[in-house]
Amino acid sequence: MNLIDDLGELRGRRVLVRSDLNVPLAGAGGDTVITDDGRIRASVPTVSRLVEAGARVIVIAHLGRPEGAPEERYSLRPVATRLGELLGQDVAFATDTVGDSARSTVAGLSDGEVAVLENVRFNAGETSKDEAERGAFADELASLADVFVSDGFGVVHRKQASVYDVAQRLPASMGGLVATEIEVLRRLTD
Repeated sequence: MNLIDDLGELRGRRVLVRSDLNVPLAGAGGDTVITDDGRIRASVPTVSRLVEAGARVIVIAHLGRPEGAPEERYSLRPVATRLGELLGQDVAFATDTVGDSARSTVAGLSDGEVAVLENVRFNAGETSKDEAERGAFADELASLADVFVSDGFGVVHRKQASVYDVAQRLPASMGGLVATEIEVLRRLTD
């Protein structure tokens, strides 16, 4: 698989990054607290690299196991807030994944800015076994970006719209986290 450098010049390009941001939460609604931000921290080097390259970064991820419809307790809003704190910059948040909020949020990004879209699993197409349904969702996700970066090592094995199908629709590479994990596995098996 390609590395980020293989994608060429990224300044001004919309980069869709599939991260693993499935972090533990406590509380509910507006009182939700992230109890371990390790996975968010692990995503920062790849996102920072893209920001420094002048990309317009669109982060997608899942949180929990919602049943293909929005559930407030699984919203990525607190994750977006924490990612912004770790990056030291504002991170926009779209209240949907492929609807009006996502499209307008992505359209509003400038070079070096970041947005997090709402939980991909709020859409039934994400985990659907029906290839047409999953493909339709992947088409919508892919329409938001110019290139795709797979940086969620914990999900790379899943045949889901935001992991597998989007990579078939856009020029794709692995992110730094996935590359590092693959290198560790290579050393362990040599």
